[in-house]
Amino acid sequence: MSSEYDKNSISLTDAVAMGTGVMIGAGIFALTGQIAALAGPLFPLSFVAGAIVTAFSAYTYIKMSNAFPSAGGIGMILTKAYGPTTIAAGAAMLMALSMVIAESLVARTFATYVLRPFDITEGPLVPVIAVAVILFAFLVNVAGNRSVGVFSLVMAVIKIGGIAIFGIAALWSSGFGFAPASEVGHTFTATGFIASVALAILAFKGFTTITNSGAEITNPHHNVGRAITLSITLCVVVYLLVAFGVGSSLTIDRIIEARDYSLAEAAEPALGQAGFLLTVLLAAVATASGLLASIFAVSRMLTMLTDMKMIPHSHFGMSGGIQRHMLIYTVVIGSAVTVFFDLGRIASLGVFFYLVMDILVHWGVLQNLRAEIGARSWVMLTAIGLDSVVLVAFAVMKWQRDPVIVVIALTGMAAVFAFEWVYLRFYPPSAEIHHGAHAEARDEGKPST
Repeated sequence: MSSEYDKNSISLTDAVAMGTGVMIGAGIFALTGQIAALAGPLFPLSFVAGAIVTAFSAYTYIKMSNAFPSAGGIGMILTKAYGPTTIAAGAAMLMALSMVIAESLVARTFATYVLRPFDITEGPLVPVIAVAVILFAFLVNVAGNRSVGVFSLVMAVIKIGGIAIFGIAALWSSGFGFAPASEVGHTFTATGFIASVALAILAFKGFTTITNSGAEITNPHHNVGRAITLSITLCVVVYLLVAFGVGSSLTIDRIIEARDYSLAEAAEPALGQAGFLLTVLLAAVATASGLLASIFAVSRMLTMLTDMKMIPHSHFGMSGGIQRHMLIYTVVIGSAVTVFFDLGRIASLGVFFYLVMDILVHWGVLQNLRAEIGARSWVMLTAIGLDSVVLVAFAVMKWQRDPVIVVIALTGMAAVFAFEWVYLRFYPPSAEIHHGAHAEARDEGKPST
């Protein structure tokens, strides 16, 4: 494995901060309004359903990470399950791209919120500021793992406390009551609710950030699973507080209308102008930390895939090692997505890429590694079934409302697998690299003596 990985550089607390940083950054500020647009007045329950689906999914990752912690995380899991094949490499690339898409989602949300006090909701300033915050996250990552851990920890504490205060204050000011369901005749269906769970799952997918940094976490054999469990639990509490807080301040119609900045919109009637400005500030902190943690993890994953010869690499004349090059590629791709897609389409792409990858992870582990890691079949089969139902419902809703993004997602996934098939056909990874990576991943998970 690359010597650029810094073992034991991320504590359990830092890992939890990283996971919650990604989840809360995208989940609350970027997706609350999008989820409400599909689920209607039941949108708080979408977060509960998303947490349940995520809990089943996390089981596979925790079992694999406990056995084989690795700085490549999901790339290692897929290669262990399928070997150095097109399925493994293609699914790993879908995960990496979903993480890059999440960066774009969070960055654009950051721009949307910081411009809200000036009544700017669209135009060239949104992508300009979004790209600027991506570049800021890149610079912090270049400073090293310890900077990432400390920065993520500080921001996680600030935003979890701030968001909890927002939710409680909004509920208190409304007398703990929910706003009217709809005043203009919006209709919401069961399919729409199930589809909304897909976006809620996206709000929890940040737990994979911990998986992707497994080799760098102290005592990874035990702490990876602990960090994932703690992160998901914290986020469930925070998401429910905010969902009920927003629902107590705004009607569903208003939440949908202001879906890109629903928390800021909910803060003003509940907490006044000062509360509105503090919520905007909190959103900036939350999204910036989420972006930081996401870039950190995806660069590590791409670096491991390069080490394993699963994806090509060219330095294009740049100085530094593979890790820094991957950071640059991540920033470039994320910036491009930020510029060319709006929040709704960015989130949709993330859902399609992530859920397809997730299903492939569970299936590969179920078929080839279940006995080795001591996993229960029924849990993984349930995860596959839940993912599939949610994915189909989301695809149906998007085909009715925005078929272009469905076509883009399908084309993108086909292109990823076709590219990997061609690349691996001409440049197959050697057996030594494949088995060597697994041996080191296993060694990294052994407790020190």
